[in-house]
Amino acid sequence: MSSATSSVSSLVQSIGEIPPESVVFGSSDAMNALRDRLAKVAGANVPVLIHGESGTGKDIIARMVHALSPWKSGPFVKVNCPAIPGTLLESELFGYERGAFTGAYGSKPGRVELAHRGTLFLDEISELDMPLQSKLLQLLQDGHFCRIGAQADKKVEVRIVCATNRKLEEEIENGTFRQDLFYRINVVNLYLPPLRERRGDIHGLVNHFLDYYNRKYNCRAQALSAELFEVLDKYHWPGNIRELENLIKRYVILGTEDVITSDLQPRDADLLSPEINLDGPISLKKLTRQATRALERKIILKVLHNHHWNRKQAARTLNISYRALLYKIRDAGLPPNRTRRPPEPPKDQVAAD
Repeated sequence: MSSATSSVSSLVQSIGEIPPESVVFGSSDAMNALRDRLAKVAGANVPVLIHGESGTGKDIIARMVHALSPWKSGPFVKVNCPAIPGTLLESELFGYERGAFTGAYGSKPGRVELAHRGTLFLDEISELDMPLQSKLLQLLQDGHFCRIGAQADKKVEVRIVCATNRKLEEEIENGTFRQDLFYRINVVNLYLPPLRERRGDIHGLVNHFLDYYNRKYNCRAQALSAELFEVLDKYHWPGNIRELENLIKRYVILGTEDVITSDLQPRDADLLSPEINLDGPISLKKLTRQATRALERKIILKVLHNHHWNRKQAARTLNISYRALLYKIRDAGLPPNRTRRPPEPPKDQVAAD
């Protein structure tokens, strides 16, 4: 292991808000490459662009970039761009002087100033409108900015880290993102793969969240069953790690695996909108088979819920043999039985009753 990678290892063990290295990076090739790249770039005062789907952990990687940098003793200031209305975002970022607008009874520094000699993290930077993009471009070019209502520029020393879940190249083509700003923030990019591309890390993440929330809520939730792990391994995880974390949090609080399996039922929209890779040849037979299996799984799970997981009654309702139902349950990755309280029926089944 290189000295740079070793520094990542020591960092993640020393910062309480960041999980252990084995949890953050897992064992996939993509995440190991990310770890090495992060260790090399953190010490250089250049902008970093982190991209990946929502819920993949971009915030944690941004904090690690800061904590590994020479400016780690300085502030880490996060700006959640979509959470602040566009009319207020400029004043939040760059501050304002007294009398700059109605209600400005005093001067106020913006988050750019607050991040002086530290790191400014712009989460979901694609949400910035064009005028703000222009002001950010000036900051990146010469370190200067101007408060709203001020006559003179101010200078700051700040490391810019940006994150996005969109393809900024497409935003440039659509005319919603400046090309020159993209080149400024994309000096080094760090890609976070979705959870469905690193399924081998699911077990480690589950065990970490289980231990963490057991301690946080003073609970004693048991380890998940092997059957449920099979379900988790086959799920497509549209919400990525954040979705998994919320599932385990509910499981710890409520103490039953039913809260997980009920949330992992495929939705109708998912069945009608399968993931299709348009960059290569498409196998209609394969996609149709996957959609059919997903629909069959949904039907079986609903019937099992309706019969309180009595498999013999469910087999009679489905007009198949008991042995065939057991095979289909196993093939669909469903738990073979329920030893805890009977699961609640789906909402549409309640309405039908």
